[in-house]
Amino acid sequence: MKALITGSGGFVGQHLAEHLSDQGDQVICSDLSLGGPDLLDPAGMADLISEIQPEFVYHLAGQADVKASWEDPLKTFRVNAEGTLNLLRACQISSVKKVLCVSSAEVYGSVKESELPITEEHAITPLNPYATSKAAAELLCQQMNSRNLEIMMARSFNHFGPGQKENYVVAALAKRMLLARQIGHSEITVGNLAAIRDFTDVRDVVRAYRLILTKGEGGNVYNVCSGTGRKILDLATALLSRIDFELELKIDPKLHRPSDTPVLVGDYSKLHKQTSWEPHIEFEQTIEDTIKSTKALITEER
Repeated sequence: MKALITGSGGFVGQHLAEHLSDQGDQVICSDLSLGGPDLLDPAGMADLISEIQPEFVYHLAGQADVKASWEDPLKTFRVNAEGTLNLLRACQISSVKKVLCVSSAEVYGSVKESELPITEEHAITPLNPYATSKAAAELLCQQMNSRNLEIMMARSFNHFGPGQKENYVVAALAKRMLLARQIGHSEITVGNLAAIRDFTDVRDVVRAYRLILTKGEGGNVYNVCSGTGRKILDLATALLSRIDFELELKIDPKLHRPSDTPVLVGDYSKLHKQTSWEPHIEFEQTIEDTIKSTKALITEER
């Protein structure tokens, strides 16, 4: 299988490239950091797809930072929605067979406790510019899906693991804790510890992506999640216990998002029914692997 990954230089993209290669796929990587075309350059995207002629495309590229989306909502919307449109049009022209567009559980917005866990049938009510841009991209995917170009969507909940950068909560907490231990600080500032999220190891996530594209149905959306909700406080406690360090977590309201969804816990039964996927890697193992990789990144930065 000849597969193109957009956004291959990112955290998930690197893990996906490794997984696809391990499965025997021919993998072509495209990322701005690698000299690939901008999503907002339709001619550049068309030339890329025409030159490569992939059978499958994994569309991971985009603006994925919720905080940054508040700072520049227009850029976020253009990159994630208009950029997806440019990619899909390029795929149509070059007769690509299947595309997986990675969306986000953020599109669900605020969900009542009685409505948990969230299934794909739940209404989408995005609460931030990032989520809105992803919801728009999903609509484009549904409109452009056809027998000639099957387009599937993955609504990914929180994922983490080795190699993740500090603009995401797990890696950010791990780095602050490790640095505090090194310099002997007794406290660090943190954001909202009460939020509940559904965390999945990135290596399980990329395994789900390939299964969706090979076994899923065009026009469908699939939750990619663990089905288990954890408070950010519990996550921080798990990190501290494995770092073996006593540290005070000081809440800083400045670190809170302008609009933060209180609870996001998903149901992956649709994905399991169609592909037999389920998460394999234990939460505790991912915590250990994340700490190990964060230590390595700190060493590299010195």
